[in-house]
Amino acid sequence: MTDTAPAPVPMADVRDMYVVHRAFRREFRLLPELIRAVAPGDTDRAAVLAAHARLVLLGLHMHHTGEDDLLWPKLLERCPPDAAVVHRMEAQHEQVEHLTEQLGPALDRWEVEARPAVAEEVAGTLDALRAVLLEHLAEEEREILPLAERHVTQEEWAQLGQHGEGTMAKKDLPILFGALLEECSPEEREMMLHVVPFPVRVLLRTVFARQYRRYAGRVRGTR
Repeated sequence: MTDTAPAPVPMADVRDMYVVHRAFRREFRLLPELIRAVAPGDTDRAAVLAAHARLVLLGLHMHHTGEDDLLWPKLLERCPPDAAVVHRMEAQHEQVEHLTEQLGPALDRWEVEARPAVAEEVAGTLDALRAVLLEHLAEEEREILPLAERHVTQEEWAQLGQHGEGTMAKKDLPILFGALLEECSPEEREMMLHVVPFPVRVLLRTVFARQYRRYAGRVRGTR
């Protein structure tokens, strides 16, 4: 009787991270442009964009805290020669969090006043955040994702996507998922939908997809 070798443990498929990063790049490019275009005193339009900015920032916060709690510790333990790049990721997260904290009060003031000076404060802070974020996302894709493919299992990687779902309002989940799917190729769309239960998958293709299109049109001023 021969011994049977254990089946290899599947390692992380990191393609979903590129989809997530693409959505953040798009939203942080559009937000400053949309905010600067708001007419002085148009508090209704400011309220729409302020709410959207808060949702995007919440999504980014959840994404980063998932990495802070679940990814960085594993990489530091399993590939210590690459500790420097992981610590750079942590420092960049702190920069993003600092700018996000500045945005909170500014968004509150702009929503109720819609003054151009406050709009520029919000848009300028978003520009600064985007600059830090673009550098971070590029380095993460270049340095971190190859490490994850070698040192993190698929089961562990899937926990990143599940992190924070319980803290999100259920009404926001279709919007965040719709934002991820917006620029997906057909292959990427199938990959992203494959991880959700079948009934939710049907809703994301139909009811939730229409909900997201209406939402995106309202945010971008196209309807």
